[in-house]
Amino acid sequence: MASISYLRRILAPLRSRKVRVALATVAAAFAAEYGLEVSSELLLTILSLGASVILGIAIEDAGAKSAHSSRTA
Repeated sequence: MASISYLRRILAPLRSRKVRVALATVAAAFAAEYGLEVSSELLLTILSLGASVILGIAIEDAGAKSAHSSRTA
């Protein structure tokens, strides 16, 4: 039983879209750097696209929270 709760605690951050995008971005960057032999421009494109998506999710979440707080006030 303790191992199941420990596993749930470890995997809990994967519920966040930002964490999943960050992991996918890092995995793609590692694959591009060490496996696919791509140019540095493509590697920077992968990283900047991941950062942009994470920022978009954060802005979306902030907008949803402010809309929710303005409805309750």
